[in-house]
Formats: sequence, C-alpha cells, structure tokens
Amino acid sequence: MKLNIVPARTGITWFREGLRTFWRQPLALAGLFFMFISIMSLASLLPYLGTVLALALLPAATLGLMAATREAAQGKFPMPAILVSAFRAGRQRARAMLVLGGLYAAGFLLVMGVSALADGGAFARLYLVGGSVTPEMVQEPTFQAAMWLAMALYLPLSMMFWHAPALVHWHDVPPAKSLFFSLVACTRNFGALTLYTLAWMALFIGVGLALMLVGGVLGRPDLIGALIFPTAMLLAAMFFSSIWFTFRDSFVADDTPAATDTPAPGPY
Repeated sequence: MKLNIVPARTGITWFREGLRTFWRQPLALAGLFFMFISIMSLASLLPYLGTVLALALLPAATLGLMAATREAAQGKFPMPAILVSAFRAGRQRARAMLVLGGLYAAGFLLVMGVSALADGGAFARLYLVGGSVTPEMVQEPTFQAAMWLAMALYLPLSMMFWHAPALVHWHDVPPAKSLFFSLVACTRNFGALTLYTLAWMALFIGVGLALMLVGGVLGRPDLIGALIFPTAMLLAAMFFSSIWFTFRDSFVADDTPAATDTPAPGPY
C-alpha cells in the first residue's frame, strides 16, 4: 500500500462525489446517519462515562458510514448492519478498532483539558456536558481563547484519525501506525483537504443564508428555527457520505496504478 499524492482540485471531486453518492441512496444514507447520531447520543447519556464511551465509539461508527458510502457508490443498498462493520471483521480488527477509539477519546479529552487552562473549563464543560450559551459567555475573551485553542489542537488530532479507522479495518494496519499514516496522508494532501473543507463550509453557509432569505421574504422568522436543525442534519449526512472518497484516493495498493490526473504515489 502506498500514499497517493493528489492535486488540490481533487478536494472538489471528493465534495461532488459525496453529494452524488448521497442522492443515489438518500433514504439509506440519511437513515444510517441518524442511527449514527442516535447511538452517539444514547451512549453519551450513560452516567459518568457516557461521554467517554461516545467518543470511543466514534471511529468505529464513522467507519460504518464510510462502508455504507462505499456500497452506495457500487450501486448497492447499505443495510443497517453495516454500521457495525468494524466489529464484524474478526476479533483482532475489532480489538484494534476499540484501541483506536480509546486513543481518540483520550486525545479529545486532552484537547479539552488543555483548553480549560485558558478559561477555567467553561468551554470544555459546555462542549462535553452541555448547557445554555449566553451572549455574555461567548463574548468573554477567556472563553474565546479556549475555543480557538481547542480548535487549533483538534486539527492535528483530526488529521491523525481521519484515515485511521479505514486503515485499521480495510488494511489491517495497527492502531499506532494508522495514526501516523493518516497524519502523513493528510499533510501531503493538505491542499485537496483544504478545498474539500472549504466546499462543504460554503454549502453549509449558503444553505443557511438561503433559509434566512426565505424566512425574511415570507415574513416567517420562526420558519428558520423550524428548518435549521433538520437541514443541518441532512447536510451533515451528505458530508459523512463523502469521507470515503478522501480515503479511497489517498491510498493505493502496490499493484494498483494511481489515477491518471495524479502524480506517482510516494511510499510511506
């Protein structure tokens, strides 16, 4: 297996393929995403360790959505059981995925812990436990500093885990090595991932502005509040339907030629 270096414009291709694949199987992929959200929400409600458990399950659940997208792209109808693909690939890989989940939970909690140094933990408590957000809280310089610090620290963590579940599941890469390979792949294809992220941000913002415009034209500001959550969830389902393509094009088997519009793949 080799790393495939792709042009920056490939990020737009990933964005388009995610949208195209979602609309091939909108009911199946949207339904699986809402099941994914429900599982995470139920896990987080457990006392004491609920949040940690939800974080630990996230890599395996994300892998399930990637597997669903893979099947939809092949013209198949993904069934609900695909969400637990990570735990149906044998005991060794299931154990490796659990280790990966534990590492992700530990890394995320570490990020939140470091951010607490900036504001005494207000941002971390809001993110992990929940609560009401007030304008005064958001305007606090310490709260903003904690938020930006958490975002800055989460970026490398996200890059380490972006491809890791797929590497563990489909290529039997050990958890620690999968984190390293994922970080290298994201770094080498940073231009494509940046365009990919910007395209999704533009879509989210554009749809939000469109909802505000429609609500203003109709004189129904309450319409925005009624539509914003289900619309955001639908867009999130589309986003998760595109993650598979970022992995598919970032790695190639040793005997598989790279895509014609990409440079020759480089070894790890």
